[in-house]
Amino acid sequence: MGAANELASSLGRADEQPNIALAERIAGENNSAAVRELVDLLGSKNKALKSDAIKALYEVGARAPELIATHLAQFKNLLTSPDNRMVWGAMCAIDSIAGVKPEAVYMMLPQIMAAMDKGTVITRDHAVKALVKLAAEDRFAKTTFPLLLEQLRTCPVNQLPMYAELVTTAAKADGARQVELVLADRLTTVDQPAKRKRIAKVLKQLAKA
Repeated sequence: MGAANELASSLGRADEQPNIALAERIAGENNSAAVRELVDLLGSKNKALKSDAIKALYEVGARAPELIATHLAQFKNLLTSPDNRMVWGAMCAIDSIAGVKPEAVYMMLPQIMAAMDKGTVITRDHAVKALVKLAAEDRFAKTTFPLLLEQLRTCPVNQLPMYAELVTTAAKADGARQVELVLADRLTTVDQPAKRKRIAKVLKQLAKA
């Protein structure tokens, strides 16, 4: 049975479990042919099928990123889609690929930032995660770390604790001090106790760095 036939919409299902189960099988079998079939479905006129395909693909990416990495160009193209579901699904895939093909993802920074600026919370979250992966490597840090600092300065309070925790993993030496300054400034505007506690914990970690 082809991959398309195992997607939720093909099975008459309204939940995501068939797509996740398919992704697990594809990753377990290292099935590049099934991945290609799913990538081809991204151009379908059937919205439900496209949505299922992108879900299955980024779930494959979460388990076996190298399997979807050869299709990075297709995910890049989806960043300008008028369908938000496709945009944030593509960013989820790009996030996973950043761990195995950082150079290729780095070359996409303009497209990633453009999608990030006008995208949903999920789009932004996974763009930040991709940038953190790049910033952890010295060859990309000079360009990507300032972008992460800007996200810390401007992101909504709801995202701030998670972004602080993520960015700190890529902060080194002077970068750690910069993160510390930004977070100390923003902490004065955070009212929620749980969020303040998470940010304060990051600040303690940075102080020891």
